[in-house]
Amino acid sequence: MLDRWKYLQLNSEKQMNQPDILQLPWEKIYATLLEIGFMHLPNLIDRKTCDLLINLYKEDIYRKKVIMEHHRFGLGEYKYFSYPLPSFIEKLRSDFYLKLSPIANQWMKMLQLQVSFPSSHIDFIESCKANQQLKPTPLILKYGVGGYNTLHQDLYGSVYFPIQVVLFLNDYGHDYQGGEFVITEQIPRFQSKVKVFQPGIGDALIFATSFRPIKGRQGYYKANLRHGVSEVTGGNRHTLGIIFHDAVS
Repeated sequence: MLDRWKYLQLNSEKQMNQPDILQLPWEKIYATLLEIGFMHLPNLIDRKTCDLLINLYKEDIYRKKVIMEHHRFGLGEYKYFSYPLPSFIEKLRSDFYLKLSPIANQWMKMLQLQVSFPSSHIDFIESCKANQQLKPTPLILKYGVGGYNTLHQDLYGSVYFPIQVVLFLNDYGHDYQGGEFVITEQIPRFQSKVKVFQPGIGDALIFATSFRPIKGRQGYYKANLRHGVSEVTGGNRHTLGIIFHDAVS
């Protein structure tokens, strides 16, 4: 395994162009997340980096593979990375967390929840460990024709971060058709609202993991969110999921 890691680090990872997450327009991102619960970031990573990440799927660097139809999650498969994470993914995870933790804490205050997130991702992972959540959750998902993912929330234990990120590694309309990313929002006493995305290659989407605050007449209340993927009608679709909390299993 060590020799394999050396190979990957000297070849695939060295060729990846790391985006500067800290220099993104964070004031706009904060405002948009508060207003609608998600933020689209076009062209976060380049095509070469997308191809290199897709090629990692065949490597022996994962802790778990899930065949979605075996669990009635949909049709497709995904793999969770093992620790240590590839340095490219580890930096994405830590840098995004650093900038997202302030808005996560703001959301908790708005909803009057007694939850606080440390500014450092390393410290947050320590709180996961204290609750026996020891397994890394960044993953690559793969869909072929007919593939889809049912609506769900990525909660892996009692400790979880309220925001996550997905990166789109294929060219919508060229590499694959269908397979739109779907978010539903359930406001109490109302029908669900649906948002459908068709991101381009290298785009990222920041979105609420399970809920977000919405301002009402008597303060803020929770709107519950779920996400999924519509049926792929042609080609192959890959995404990289960046989830900030670790899992029990």
